[in-house]
Amino acid sequence: MRLQNKVAVITGGNSGIGLATAREFVAEGATVAIFGRDRRTLDQAARELGGATLAVKGDVRNLADLDHLFAAVAQRFGRIDILVANAGIAKFAPVESLPETLFDELCDIHFKGTFFTVQKALPILRDGASVILVGSCEGVRQGRPGTSIYSAAKAAVRSLAWSFSAELLPRRIRVNVLSPGMTDTPIITREGGPAGATPEEIAARIEQIIPLHRRATAGEMARAMLFLASDDSAYCLGTELLCDGGLTQIALS
Repeated sequence: MRLQNKVAVITGGNSGIGLATAREFVAEGATVAIFGRDRRTLDQAARELGGATLAVKGDVRNLADLDHLFAAVAQRFGRIDILVANAGIAKFAPVESLPETLFDELCDIHFKGTFFTVQKALPILRDGASVILVGSCEGVRQGRPGTSIYSAAKAAVRSLAWSFSAELLPRRIRVNVLSPGMTDTPIITREGGPAGATPEEIAARIEQIIPLHRRATAGEMARAMLFLASDDSAYCLGTELLCDGGLTQIALS
């Protein structure tokens, strides 16, 4: 097993890609701590994952909540070998009508939340640990209507991976980015898409523009996370793994 005796912390670990990643890590021998805003789904996930799983309720935008998370992890496990800064939302609006509240929400969760998740973890992050930040393929490399702030916040996450990698190099902490394409998770049905598109409309659009003509599964993203978390990616530093079905690399016409 590739993560035997490792301790992993996953923000947004109570659903979607985060929960699928927790399942994959546990199957590979890790003990996990999951962090999320919904107590009900956290408890459900913890029961499913079993073992020594730690479930902590909180919001990455709230630094006191992050302090509570890492204090609980320190008390239970004493260290972190793998940190996955996965918490995120998918909300979109045209530039002319995007409200300040949505601007703040997107930047606070993706940019601020990612930065302080890593900062607050550092005292118990083991030298030689793996840190995985979650970027996005959607809108970051190509301008797409309605994605301006979401894309800018995710681009900031990509930039953090470079800076963190340079700064944490003396501790041999590897910081990399997984950038998923459109993935079949609850965030799609919960948030919808640009211009208020329905899940069905999103699915139809994806089939037209993604070379593989389908959404990814959360399990496929979890296996990509496993690669970045394990020693299989020991020579990856500050890099980005694109898992988007060819969307940003292959033109269909």
